[in-house]
Amino acid sequence: MLSLGGRGLLLGLAVAAAAVLAARLMGWWGPRAGFRLFIPEELSRYRGRPGDPGLYLALLGRVYDVSAGRRHYEPGSHYSGFAGRDASRAFVTGDYSEAGLVDDTSDLSSSEMLTLQNWLSFYEKNYVYVGRVIGRFYGEDGLPTPALTQVEAMITRGLEANKLEPQEKQTFPPCNAEWSSARGSRLWCSQKSGGVSRDWTGVPRKLYKPGAKEPRCVCVRTTGPPSDQMPDNPPHRNRGDLDHPNLAEYTGCPPLAITCSFPL
Repeated sequence: MLSLGGRGLLLGLAVAAAAVLAARLMGWWGPRAGFRLFIPEELSRYRGRPGDPGLYLALLGRVYDVSAGRRHYEPGSHYSGFAGRDASRAFVTGDYSEAGLVDDTSDLSSSEMLTLQNWLSFYEKNYVYVGRVIGRFYGEDGLPTPALTQVEAMITRGLEANKLEPQEKQTFPPCNAEWSSARGSRLWCSQKSGGVSRDWTGVPRKLYKPGAKEPRCVCVRTTGPPSDQMPDNPPHRNRGDLDHPNLAEYTGCPPLAITCSFPL
């Protein structure tokens, strides 16, 4: 089990990493000398076809020359739909249809925005930044729009949530899980489930997190005080974290069972 010092080190590293990423985001969104502004119609000419002036794609309004990865983006390749446009949404959804290859990210969660931030890091590292596309994320003056400000806020929110993950994993370790076509699915807890060694086993519960579309299975301590109880709080009910407001029981599973089975 991690000592308090070990947990503090992990949290400190997470905070430092978040600060570095936040600073990098400010550099991405901020002014950069010598960039070019595209209108969408102009960018659509950069699809790597014979006679096209180049092979570009845009992500969150930032345009990259992906000629070095031509085999991935040229006509007929798997990711050819990304060329000549901003298809930010498809980087998360995997929807490569014309309806899905769009730049609308307004309903994505914070965790999905972090996926876009990871892709942005990839393109910044591996390809040449050439400019910005006028539209959803940048105005005609080349400055960020309110939509891009919202993206930045969502990414920052996701980074803040990630800072708490090492501590949260200790409180709510992930369940063990298995599935087979013969027996269906099974969720269960052990003293090492989720890679977290501890002196308690816990019971499976659904954990709902703000911004997440689906709950995840975690193991919840059933005895002692709540993890967030302060020393001056009233006496507890010896139910551990079972009464946490973001938890829900699995339908059909006994409340204190350490294993939940769901036959087909």
